[in-house]
Amino acid sequence: MRKIAGVVGMMAILSSVPAEARSLAAIKQDGTLRVGLTGDYAPYSVRLPDGSIKGADVVMAGDLARALGVKVEIVPTTWKTLKDDLLADRYDVAMGGVSVTPDRASVADFSVPVLTDGKRPIVRCADKARFVSVKDIDKPEVRVVVNPGGTNQRFADANFPHASVRVFPDNRAIFKEVAEGRADLMVTDGAEVDYQSRLNAGVLCPAAVPDTFDKADKAYWMTRDPALKAAVDGWLTPTLRSGAYQKALAKAAE
Repeated sequence: MRKIAGVVGMMAILSSVPAEARSLAAIKQDGTLRVGLTGDYAPYSVRLPDGSIKGADVVMAGDLARALGVKVEIVPTTWKTLKDDLLADRYDVAMGGVSVTPDRASVADFSVPVLTDGKRPIVRCADKARFVSVKDIDKPEVRVVVNPGGTNQRFADANFPHASVRVFPDNRAIFKEVAEGRADLMVTDGAEVDYQSRLNAGVLCPAAVPDTFDKADKAYWMTRDPALKAAVDGWLTPTLRSGAYQKALAKAAE
C-alpha cells in the first residue's frame, strides 16, 4: 500500500509540473503566439454563434503578438481546464479576465495587473435591493447559479454553504437562468455584472451592494520564462498607461 501511495503521490507532483513550456525565443522562432481564451466572459472574450471570437482581450492578444513580431493563434480553453491546458503547453499566455490567485501564481507567471475587480451579485431588477450582502444570499431558499471551475465557483463554495448552489455548464447562457426565474442570482466579477446588466436592461440589474464582496487583480497568465514576462510587461505597462485597454473594454461592452 505504501508503494501504491508513493506512486500516486509522485503522479500528483508530476501533474503540477509544466510540460516543456515554450520560451519567448521559441515563440519568436515559431512565429506564433498562442493565446488561451475561454470565449465565455464578456467583455473580455465572447465566442459568437458563427465560431468567431471578439472582446477586449482578443484585441489585446493581437496587439501583443504584433509587439512581439509574431502572429496570434487563439486557443480555446475553459475555466475548469485553464491550469491543465497551460501546464500541458497548449497555449503560451491566458487572457480574458484571469484572476490572480496563489495557486495559479505558484505554477506560472502573471503580468502586471490589467485591472482590479471584485465579486458582486447580478439579479432580476425587482430583487436588486434584496441581495446586498453574503448573509442575504446564504439562505436555503436562495437559488444561486454558478459556472464551473473558476473563481466564481470558488467564491460560491466558500461563502454560500446554506444556499442552494447549482453549477450551470455554459457561462454564455447562464444569465438566462436568472432572467427567466430558474435562479435568483449569480455572483461574478463586476465587469461582467455591468456588461450583462446593459445587455439585459430592465431585466437584469446589479444588486445594490455597498461594495464588492472581495477584490482581486486580473492579469495575463503565462508560461514561466523571465524573457516572456519581461516582454509582456514591457508592452502592457505603456498600453495601460495610454488608456488603450480601457478603450478596448469600453468598445467591447457596447
